[in-house]
Amino acid sequence: MKPLKSIFIMAVLCTIIGCQSSKSLADKLYNTTWELEYIPGPRIAFNGLFPNKKPQITFNKDTNNVEGNNGCNGYLADYTLNENNISFGEPGPTTMMYCGEGEKVFLKTMKQVNKFRFDEEGKLNLMLDDVDMMRFKKVE
Repeated sequence: MKPLKSIFIMAVLCTIIGCQSSKSLADKLYNTTWELEYIPGPRIAFNGLFPNKKPQITFNKDTNNVEGNNGCNGYLADYTLNENNISFGEPGPTTMMYCGEGEKVFLKTMKQVNKFRFDEEGKLNLMLDDVDMMRFKKVE
């Protein structure tokens, strides 16, 4: 009977620890503005896609919206979060200024994302399955 009790206690502890770690993982998204520093795309260099301003994203836990600037225009979109799975809705109305291809690449890539993780440097990586698609650093 004792081995069964030990297994039960271990299972409960693992469940509690697992829930806490996924909650703290998501909590790292909030109260921070994240600035894009990597995105795959056309053969245009990163600085060529975003010559004047780097895209930023801010997660609002209360409204389940993200907002920011896509390198040219502002945007607002909803997001859904479940552990380390994430998806973004269609970006809402933006201003209509044209600033090159960066905006299209950013928004298209954002719609492909389905997971997130934080790397050893604390950077936010938005991913398509196991492939890093966008990497953001904290804005200080």
